[in-house]
Amino acid sequence: MKPALTAKLLILTLAIGIASPGLDAQDAAKAKPPEVGGEWTGTWSIHNTDPAKAPPKALDCAVVRSGDAWHATFEGECGRPYKYTIKMEGRQAGSIVLFKGTTDLGPKDGGVFDWIGRANDKEFIGFYTSGRYSGTFKLERKKDNASKK
Repeated sequence: MKPALTAKLLILTLAIGIASPGLDAQDAAKAKPPEVGGEWTGTWSIHNTDPAKAPPKALDCAVVRSGDAWHATFEGECGRPYKYTIKMEGRQAGSIVLFKGTTDLGPKDGGVFDWIGRANDKEFIGFYTSGRYSGTFKLERKKDNASKK
């Protein structure tokens, strides 16, 4: 290798090493994903021009991690009881986990739904849409579960 090229590579290597130091303990803590598994409670609502016709409804959710995915079991009331388990892919973005998922709830419950959301240690919020419905949900840790965090 030519000496001029070797010197340039050495300078480039040193510059990269100075510009991108290794992770210290504080950076490693920031890189740790938040714990989003557990019990959540809150509300869901359908997007509607008249909120009086479709007020928010109670919603409970249990989230369990399975590898790089999470299974969220939503349970509530929509004129009748329901319970759905949705597999959601997740990826860390700073101190939150971003979720996405698609599931078919069947023809009586609106068909295929897409879900997106974000969660941290204290809040799990999201948006859902199908061919017939769209809306949001906002959950927080159940009180008896929050004391364990």
